Amino acid sequence: MEPMYKTQKKEGKIAKTIEEQTSKLPSDVFLWVSVGAMTTAFILQLARQKHMSLFIGQWAAPFLLFGIYNKLVKQLGHDKTDKE
Repeated sequence: MEPMYKTQKKEGKIAKTIEEQTSKLPSDVFLWVSVGAMTTAFILQLARQKHMSLFIGQWAAPFLLFGIYNKLVKQLGHDKTDKE
């Protein structure tokens, strides 16, 4: 019986394409876009634009998650497993 890590499946064509494109961006981009969304939401709150502020403010978490995905792709992406 082979260990589980030896029998990993390969990434699909679409996942490889996404990884290749997202890995070109520095991880800082996602952090700064997230901070920008939070700052914009704060300014909109001050301007009493509550609904727009909540809408924009909810973008912060997905951008941070995109940044985590970006970092994981760079460290553990398909190119690491395809070379082995």
